[in-house]
Amino acid sequence: MVEPVSRNADEDGPERPDEDQERSGGRRGSHRRGKSSKKRSFWKELPILIVIALVLTIVIQAFLAKVYMIPSGSMEATLHGCPGCTGDRILVDRVTYDFTDPSPGDVIVFKGPPAWTENEIAPQESSNIVVRALRGLGSLVGFAPPDERDFVKRVIATGGQTVQCCDDRNRVIVDGKALDEPYIHWEDKNHPVQESFAPVKVPQGALWVMGDNRNNSADSRYQGGGGPNGAVPVDDVIGKARIIVLPPGRWGGISDHNPQENAQPVALGAPAWQQGLPLGIGFATAVPTLFVGRRLKAGLRKAAGRRR
Repeated sequence: MVEPVSRNADEDGPERPDEDQERSGGRRGSHRRGKSSKKRSFWKELPILIVIALVLTIVIQAFLAKVYMIPSGSMEATLHGCPGCTGDRILVDRVTYDFTDPSPGDVIVFKGPPAWTENEIAPQESSNIVVRALRGLGSLVGFAPPDERDFVKRVIATGGQTVQCCDDRNRVIVDGKALDEPYIHWEDKNHPVQESFAPVKVPQGALWVMGDNRNNSADSRYQGGGGPNGAVPVDDVIGKARIIVLPPGRWGGISDHNPQENAQPVALGAPAWQQGLPLGIGFATAVPTLFVGRRLKAGLRKAAGRRR
């Protein structure tokens, strides 16, 4: 006779392992689903993060600071640049001049006024939308050439001042004082002479700017035919160059040495005809003086003879 097996034992016994497996399997399954859901959420958020980063970059560079690439050697050796080479990338402060005007010695980036750009040939834009987008993005972060109509120079004189070149020591003169310019770079060290120019009174609200590479810079001396036309309106200034951010070996601040702070008064030489004027006056007065002297001497002799 077979003992009957309890129904509870039959039902409960085999169900325990199944329940355990389901429970443990359920936990593992939910864990896997959690991981996959996290991965999916990250990839969904990544495009949003990229868009936010780009928007912040655009806002920062439009209102606070912008990175520019130096494309030429006109500011050597303060700023390095040349066609086809790795030029300096500089951070330009766009806030400072909202509260104050540029000062002598500041290195500024500015939009070329009409007198500077009227003969410039606008760069050819690619017809490829992707290429244009990449170039625009690269320019935005300083890894592509900037707008050809943006310039970087150093402020030499401000509105109302008179600038000219040069004194007998080949120094630029502002308001009768020779400037202190330790930043000047001479490509030909055997001939450190800069081209002279006549006195120019800088218009009010404008700046006289020159390159540190004094003999290789198309600046206020030449743009617009020189003179007042070469001055740059303060309203065209984008910002002040603060820091060289790339390449790493060039990292550092950009000098804003004020050349007028230790300027020395100079006695400007007069034109040649004025220099000869005293000699001419002396010669012109010598003849009548000699004639009068002889007549006076003769009269004294006659008077002495009569007394005898």
